[in-house]
Amino acid sequence: MSQFLWYPLKDLPFIFLVLMIAFTVHEFAHAFSAYKFGDRTAYDAGRVTLNPRAHLDVLGTILLLVAGFGWAKPVPVNRGKFKYPRLMGIVVSAVGPLSNLLIAVLGIIAVYIVNETGYLSTASHGVQQAIGHFSYYLITINILLFLFNLIPVPPLDGYRIIQDLVPLQVRYRMDQLAHWGIFLFLLIVFIPALRSNTLDPLFSFWVDIFLFVCRRCELVFDPVNWPLLWTDFFASSM
Repeated sequence: MSQFLWYPLKDLPFIFLVLMIAFTVHEFAHAFSAYKFGDRTAYDAGRVTLNPRAHLDVLGTILLLVAGFGWAKPVPVNRGKFKYPRLMGIVVSAVGPLSNLLIAVLGIIAVYIVNETGYLSTASHGVQQAIGHFSYYLITINILLFLFNLIPVPPLDGYRIIQDLVPLQVRYRMDQLAHWGIFLFLLIVFIPALRSNTLDPLFSFWVDIFLFVCRRCELVFDPVNWPLLWTDFFASSM
């Protein structure tokens, strides 16, 4: 079965937990910010909640496990309810990816705090391995979701941000062409030649973001031995 999955079968419990956190917080951020800006659409649909069942999409979750990409249920937003539709629309679109970046940053900080206590060096091998696997997936998946959702292709958040930045006549044209975006999106994901020249270079930036946060943390905390903590992943990801 493992040959049909993007991630190792033994790590599925960590993956499911991370996806529940990442997708739930991402969609909650959209729904909560829209509600605060005056749009009750998501609130009335029961989406202003941290209950994962309100946000997880079965097909999107399965595809992430199989193909390495996926989605949650999109949050319904009525920009016409906002006092400043374009500005607030940008904020509502941006807070989703930013929430994933925040989760990753908090995950990195949490590892530094645990390391500061000395627990990482004294814990059993099994506990160290569990912390390593969970922290790896929590940090990397959330940084990748941050980058992925900023791609300006429908139905991703980056496309919505561009829509709210361009002149109205351009936005109307984008709306007319939006239904073709999903086909472009699928081509990029599933055709190796396209993926290797688009998504893969973008996703490689996760290392730069990770190292940037680590350097800032090490102004306060002792360094973490990431190669040891992530020994099962380090050679392939760094």
